[in-house]
Amino acid sequence: MPIDLTGGDILDTPLADALSERYLAYALSTIMARSLPDVRDGLKPVHRRLLWAMHQLRLDPASGFKKCARVVGDVIGKFHPHGDAAVYEALVRLAQDFAQRYPLVEGQGNFGNIDGDNPAAMRYTEARLTEVAQALLAGIEEDAVDFRATYDGEEKEPVVLPAAFPNLLANGAQGIAVGMATSIPPHNAGELCAAALHLIDNPDASVAQLMRFVKGPDFPTGGVLIEPREAIRSAYETGRGSFRLRAQWQVEEGKFGTWRIIVTEIPWQVQKARLVEQIAQAMEEKKLPLLADLRDESTDEVRLVLEPRAKTVDPEVLMESLFRATALESRVSLNMNVLDATRTPRVMSLKECLRAWLDHRHVVLERVSRHRLAAAERRIEVLEGYLAVYLNLDEVIRIIRTEDEPKPVLMKRFTISEIQADAILNMRLRSLRKLEEMEIRKEHKSLSGERKRLRALLASEKERWAAIAAEIEETRKKFGGGTLGTRRTRFAEAPAAAAEAVEEALTVREPVTVVYSEKGWIRAMKGHLADVSGLKFKDGDHLFAAIHAETTDRLLAFGTNGRAYTIAVDKLPGGRGDGTPIRLLIDLPNDAALLDLQVQGTEGRFLVAGAQGKGFVVEASELVAGTKSGKQVITLDPGEEAVVCAPIPEGADHVATIGENRKVLIFPLEELPVLARGKGVALQKFKDGGLADAKPFSMAEGLAVRLGENRVSVRAKAELAEWMGHRAAAGRLPWKGFPSSGRFG
Repeated sequence: MPIDLTGGDILDTPLADALSERYLAYALSTIMARSLPDVRDGLKPVHRRLLWAMHQLRLDPASGFKKCARVVGDVIGKFHPHGDAAVYEALVRLAQDFAQRYPLVEGQGNFGNIDGDNPAAMRYTEARLTEVAQALLAGIEEDAVDFRATYDGEEKEPVVLPAAFPNLLANGAQGIAVGMATSIPPHNAGELCAAALHLIDNPDASVAQLMRFVKGPDFPTGGVLIEPREAIRSAYETGRGSFRLRAQWQVEEGKFGTWRIIVTEIPWQVQKARLVEQIAQAMEEKKLPLLADLRDESTDEVRLVLEPRAKTVDPEVLMESLFRATALESRVSLNMNVLDATRTPRVMSLKECLRAWLDHRHVVLERVSRHRLAAAERRIEVLEGYLAVYLNLDEVIRIIRTEDEPKPVLMKRFTISEIQADAILNMRLRSLRKLEEMEIRKEHKSLSGERKRLRALLASEKERWAAIAAEIEETRKKFGGGTLGTRRTRFAEAPAAAAEAVEEALTVREPVTVVYSEKGWIRAMKGHLADVSGLKFKDGDHLFAAIHAETTDRLLAFGTNGRAYTIAVDKLPGGRGDGTPIRLLIDLPNDAALLDLQVQGTEGRFLVAGAQGKGFVVEASELVAGTKSGKQVITLDPGEEAVVCAPIPEGADHVATIGENRKVLIFPLEELPVLARGKGVALQKFKDGGLADAKPFSMAEGLAVRLGENRVSVRAKAELAEWMGHRAAAGRLPWKGFPSSGRFG
């Protein structure tokens, strides 16, 4: 029988709408149910389900181990319908003490190592929960959190764990969702608890005040954090940033003045075996000229031995070269993108994360207290029924022996509830002994006191926060000290002098002549060439600039797009051939050209201006670009180009400008602002056209104008009086004999 495809269930939908709807559903699923941790317990769903499954298997720290295959089977069968390999990898990571600052799983067997070796198969390894995981689960049986149905509706699973431990920041989290990601490095639990206690007492505390307790990340593999404190504070305030982490090392003295370096801690998430391969490859490629040999003498502890090329090498310089070329220095990113209590993803600051955890603990305390109060009241009700029995024992026995329906008679005779009556009727005869009566009275007194305490706790928010503070203090004492809790990552500053010495050590200082052609080809020829007239170029190409430099120098390239670029001279091709297009070295757009090229320094100032005649003075240090894409200096209007990038000579006090209308204006340099970037102010007023050229100069020395290749005319102050004025004036036509090019040269 043919299938009818024209039924009412088929709807015509544009493909774009159908795809966007389905992709949005997938994205939300990835964000909320897979990749981002919950700010309250710091866990993703797979980790939460692992801990819950192990809790149900009673794998607490005092019990024995069970096979990981059993745990993984329960997780994927009951809670997490995904592949067993992914679930086992998550379980393994929770047990790795070099990956987790506070492991949540205690493993028995091969769980991998810091070299990057894979763990054994799940059928060979065993696991149980740690005390940290037990703290995360504490109170879960006492209605501390909500539960929801599992994917098949046959089981229940917690929406979030009670989390008596600040797991989000203590263990950190890594995850990539659709359109967003999270990256939280681990921290010291003792410091986090101290900061939380301060936040309870001072709800308006700033991030800077909390940083008196939380100094920075604390990685399981130790290392040295060299990020400035201001940068750490900014990262904690915004929830985004990064931290520079270096290996821990020390110098070991040998005989006859020899020495070697011992690396004892490597950066977090760096595989030691791959690190050793990287260093060996860098040595083979001659990138580490100061290093002679490398040995890995590690056992359970890291021990990398680095032999210098000579005993005269400075250890600081050697290590600085290694930090630059290898993963002995790494950058750990911070992106505290988490799901808040309403399951909404957002980036939180350090204070917001701690506040969210404290608020969750407050909710948990209220729920557990109500649960315990209800249980105490139910038990007190039963005990009061028992006490009624002991006061009227003979009458109770008579009613039970003679009445066909003793329960309603008991309820009416002693004015007790149905629950009390059922408890009396279900009592064993041996419970009627005198000793049992004493125990019941003792329990009744204890529970009455507990009921009074719980009612007072629920009635006073101040009492609840005091109770939470006591719990956090207990957590701090338990996990903030000893072998597990002592801070492992230290703080230091990167030695600036060593960084400069590395530049000299890694780059041979040689004189070169940088040759740049009009069509954008650049090369470096050995030596300082006195005569460049014999240089050859491609057909139709000519010399644009020939600059004497050193191989250790940097070049400032300023484009007509208003951007400044930095080019390392030692990265330029040699003098053989035509060189390389400069657009392969910097991201200079095709519609832009190079305006100026010269040796870059960090001292001095420049005059920069656009074609519309607006410009300003910029410090040379502001023209240093750290990336290939350069740094935008002049803000240009659409279609406008930069036309001036002129160094300001020492002692310069005036600026001469000339427009495309060939009018000249001279005004004091002090009338121009000093900016790091921007549009600037008007240099000269134009009725038609724009700015053609500008030149800073010293009035005492006069204005030099190039008339030809070897001819320069210098006009003194008295000869320039006619063109003197203030910034933004129109100017006057130049003197007789001014170059026809309309430039000062």
